[in-house]
Amino acid sequence: MQQPVIIATRESRLALWQAEHVRDLLAARFGWRVELLGMTTRGDQILDRALSKVGGKGLFVKELETALEDGRAHLAVHSLKDVPMDLPAGFELATVLEREDPRDAFVSPRYAGLEQLPQGARVGTSSLRRLVQLGARRPDLVVEPLRGNLDTRLRKLDEGQYDAIVLAAAGLKRLGLAQRIRSLFEPEAMLPCAGQGALGIEVRSDAHELRAALATLTHRPTWLAVQAERAVSRALGGSCSMPLAVHAQWYDGPQGERLVLQARLGHPQQPLAPLLVSRVEAAVADDDSARALGAEAAAALRADPAVSGYLVS
Repeated sequence: MQQPVIIATRESRLALWQAEHVRDLLAARFGWRVELLGMTTRGDQILDRALSKVGGKGLFVKELETALEDGRAHLAVHSLKDVPMDLPAGFELATVLEREDPRDAFVSPRYAGLEQLPQGARVGTSSLRRLVQLGARRPDLVVEPLRGNLDTRLRKLDEGQYDAIVLAAAGLKRLGLAQRIRSLFEPEAMLPCAGQGALGIEVRSDAHELRAALATLTHRPTWLAVQAERAVSRALGGSCSMPLAVHAQWYDGPQGERLVLQARLGHPQQPLAPLLVSRVEAAVADDDSARALGAEAAAALRADPAVSGYLVS
C-alpha cells in the first residue's frame, strides 16, 4: 500500500473516535502508517434546520467523498446509519465492522425511563423514526427538534432545554459516556434505523488493492444484517423525510441460524398515525439472500391497505 494511508473524517469527537479506531485497526492488522484528514461537512454546519429539509444525511458524507475523489484521502469512515442507501458512481463500501449496540438510549438527568416522564414532558430528537415511535408509545409527550453533535445534544439537555433526549447507544458507549444512559430501548419498544451501531469504510471503486485488504476486516454477520436493513430502505426510497425503522437480528432456531428482519413505517406528516409493521425471516448466507429478505420486508409494508400517504413520492 502507498504510505501513508489517509482517512477522511468529520471533526466531531465521535467521528474522530471512529476514525482513530479504524486507524489503530489498520496499523495493527497491516502495519500501515495512517493519518487523519479532518473535515467539516455541510451536515455539521447546518444546525438550525432538520436534515429532512436540507438534503438528508448525505450532507455528512459528500465532502469526504470529494476528498477521496481528488486524492487527498484514501478512505472515509462513516456511521453506517448516515450513509445514503445508494452511493455515487465510483464509490463503494469496502467493509463493515462488527456492530456496537444498535439500540436507542433514553438519556435524562431526572427520569429513569420513558414511562416515568410526566405528561407534556419535552423530549429532544430530530429523527422522524424516533418521533413516530415515541408518539406510538407516549402521544402525550412534546417531542422537539434536537440537532448538533453528541456533546452539543447532551449540553442542551443539561441546560434544561429538554426533560429527556433519545440518542444512539453506540455513540455514547464509544465515547465512554455509557453512564449517561438511564435506560435502553429494546427493539420491540424502539426499532433502530438501518445500519445503526455499525461502522462502514468507503473507498473509490478503482482502489482495488485497498478494497481487497479492507474486505478482510468485514464482520460477516453484521455485513449481511445491514445489507438486509439497507435493502428495505432502498426499496421504499428511504430518506430522512421517511420515518422508517428497520433492524435485523440473528437467532438460532429449530431450523438453524436465521436472520429476523423487522420494519416499521410511520406517516411523514402525521406522526401519531398508526405504524405499519412487517416481520420476515430466512436463512441468509450471502448478499443476494440478505437483499432478498429486505425486499420481502419492504413488499410487506407496501401491501398494507393503509400504506397510501405513508410513502414519500
